[in-house]
Amino acid sequence: MPATSATPPPALRPYLTARHELLWNEADAFAIEHVAPRVVRMEAAPGRVERKVADLMAARGWFAVTVPAAFGGLGAGHVAKTILIHRIACASAAAAATLQATLIPVGALLHFATPEQKGRWLPRVADGSLLLSIAVTEPTAGGHIGGIETTAQRTGNQWVITGSKVHIGNSHLAGAHLVLARTAEAGVRTSQALTAFMVESDRHGLSVPAHRPGLGLHGFSAGRLDLDHVRVPVDNVIGEIGQGLSVAQSSSILYGRPNLAAVSLGIHEAVVATTATHLKARPRYRGALSDLPVLRDRVGDMEARLRAARILAYQSVHLLDQGLPCDADLINAKYLGHQWAMTSAQDAMELHGAHALDRDYVLQRLWRDIQHTYPPAGTGEVQRIRLADAAFDDDHIQWSERLARETAWAQPDPTAA
Repeated sequence: MPATSATPPPALRPYLTARHELLWNEADAFAIEHVAPRVVRMEAAPGRVERKVADLMAARGWFAVTVPAAFGGLGAGHVAKTILIHRIACASAAAAATLQATLIPVGALLHFATPEQKGRWLPRVADGSLLLSIAVTEPTAGGHIGGIETTAQRTGNQWVITGSKVHIGNSHLAGAHLVLARTAEAGVRTSQALTAFMVESDRHGLSVPAHRPGLGLHGFSAGRLDLDHVRVPVDNVIGEIGQGLSVAQSSSILYGRPNLAAVSLGIHEAVVATTATHLKARPRYRGALSDLPVLRDRVGDMEARLRAARILAYQSVHLLDQGLPCDADLINAKYLGHQWAMTSAQDAMELHGAHALDRDYVLQRLWRDIQHTYPPAGTGEVQRIRLADAAFDDDHIQWSERLARETAWAQPDPTAA
C-alpha cells in the first residue's frame, strides 16, 4: 500500500467532524492490516472472487454506513461512506468496489422501500449477513435504461421475471438482487414502464454463471444474472409499479456517482504516491529523478488534479448530507474524478518508463483498475449531457433535494470524540 495521508488533509476539514476523522483512521488501519496483504493474491488469481475482505467489512457494519440506527446501521451519512470507499481504494480498488456496489441498492431501499421491506432486509445488511447488488445493465441495451428487455408479468400474487443482466457488481456475493424489469406493454413511456424488484439469490430460475475476471478489479465480482421465469411475491416490489426508472436514476445519482468518485480518488491518490516514491528513489545526475524540472512539472500537474478531485468528492457528499440540491455536483465529482485520475495514471505510466510495464508492479494494477470507474453510473458522455442540463436549467428533478432531505444526517458535534 503506497504511503498516503495518515490524517485527513487540511482542505477537507470543513467537511469532516471528529467522528469522521476517527473513521478515516479506522479505515486506513483496516486497509493496512486486512486489505493490502491480500492484494498480491487477488492479482495472482483474477478468476477468484475475494470473499474474506467482504466478510470483514460486513462484520464492521460498513455496508450499512448510511442505514439509520433504527435498522441496525451506523447512520453515519454520505461523507462517512465516501471516507470508507476512498481509504480502502487506496489499497485496493477491488475491495472498495465490493463495498460501494452493495451501498447503491441500500440507497434504493432507504428511499423507496416500505417500512416492512426495510425491516426485512436492512437489519440483515447491517449485521453483515446479507450483501446486495443492483441489476440494471443488459447484454444488448447496456446501460440504456429505456432499452431494458427483461420482463416481469403479474400472475396472481406473484411476479414472473425473465431476462438477463450483465456487469452486475457483487453478482457472486449478493444474497439478493435489486432487478429492474419491464412491466408495461410496448409503447408505454420508459418513465412508467419499469419496476424494481428484490430477487433473492436462491429463487428458482435465477442462475449466476461462473465468475470471469475483467481487465482490472481482480477479486471483485461483476458478472451476469440469468432469470428464467423467476417468481417473486408482490411484496418484493420496491417502490410503486412503474416507478423503476426513478428507483434506478436516483440511486445512481445519490449513491453510484459519489461512490465511484471515491473509488477514483483512492486510485488517484495511490498513483501519485507511487510515482513520487519512485522518482525520489531513482538516482540521476548526482541527484534523483525527482530533481529534474521536466518531471517535477508533470508531477505538479498530477498533484493539482488530485487535490481538485478530493475537494469535489467531499464537497458534493457534504452537501448531500445537508439535504441540499447537489445532483450536478455529484455527477461532476464522478465525471472529473475519473477523468483526472485516468490522466494522472497515464502520466505515471510514462514517468515510470519501462518499469511501468512490469506485470507485478503496483502501477499496472492501478492503471487497469481506473478503467472500471468510467462506464458504471453513466459514461462520461452521459455525465456531460446531465451537466449540460444543469447549464441550461433543464435538470428539473433534483433527487438530492427530493430524497436526501428525507434522510439528511444531522452533523455530530465537531468536538465530540
